[in-house]
Amino acid sequence: MIFTAEGSAVEGKDLLRLHHGQPVADLYAGITNSLYRRALQHKNGTIDSFTKRYNIYRLVYYEVFHQGGNAIEKQIKSWTRAKRLALIKTKNPTWQDLAEGWGEKIQLQIPRCAR
Repeated sequence: MIFTAEGSAVEGKDLLRLHHGQPVADLYAGITNSLYRRALQHKNGTIDSFTKRYNIYRLVYYEVFHQGGNAIEKQIKSWTRAKRLALIKTKNPTWQDLAEGWGEKIQLQIPRCAR
């Protein structure tokens, strides 16, 4: 389950996402109803797609829509590269991978007092 900064769940909603590879040569825009699952599929290359072929795996932007996500996706895909880059920079100016660490094993550390 993914949560917004306000704490509301976003799974099951239309999520516009933008991914890029290294270097920032290619951008990919898509819609999903499970941001976590789709981001891991791109990272692990488990779906044969444009993102796998061009090694696009970093999630750099996402936005939640309650309806009309497909229309927004088509609109953004028609934008110029410069306009898409500007959109990403408004929310993620350092181009941090927003899905960094997702799907990795978590090692639990037991406090010394509990040993």
